Amino acid sequence: MDLDRRIRALKVALLLTGISFSVGVPVLTRVWPDAWMWEPRQPEYEQMIVGVYVTLGIFVLLAARDPLQNLSLIWFTAWSSLVHGGIMAVQAIVDATERANFIGDIPALLIIGIALAVLTPRAKELPTPPTAAGAP
Repeated sequence: MDLDRRIRALKVALLLTGISFSVGVPVLTRVWPDAWMWEPRQPEYEQMIVGVYVTLGIFVLLAARDPLQNLSLIWFTAWSSLVHGGIMAVQAIVDATERANFIGDIPALLIIGIALAVLTPRAKELPTPPTAAGAP
């Protein structure tokens, strides 16, 4: 896939990720908690994690406008999704009461992490290195 097509695909992936995080997480944790929340239910933790994901989702949506200027955020989103999903997978294997998460948040995070990692161009693939946001 050439760089232009890859960046267009990355923009779509970022839009879907941003919407999933900023809209999907708050909704799915309420309508399908077995596959999107962990026991025991802790309202303080739930508010915190939803707040973090909504915030990240908004910034991912902003990054979709110009992915090459937001590579650090995109790589953070990819790696943190893979790590979060991986840790949750191990915990769900150990704790049978959390196995429903294998059809909810675990695959969602792993798919997001893999998609962003595959679509995000490496520095050596870029014609010129991107400048820091706001730099002249």
